[in-house]
Amino acid sequence: MKKYKCQVCGYLYDPELGDPDGGIAPGTAFEDIPDDWTCPVCGAAKADFEVVDI
Repeated sequence: MKKYKCQVCGYLYDPELGDPDGGIAPGTAFEDIPDDWTCPVCGAAKADFEVVDI
């Protein structure tokens, strides 16, 4: 799975880990995250994330 980086603060969303504190279960693809989800570090919108190959 691809990872997604917040362009504001650099937080890396890893689908394998999800965002349990934000209600996103491990294994959740970025595309399946609700559009109103925000970065758990800085609060940036989902639209502020970009795909990164790591």
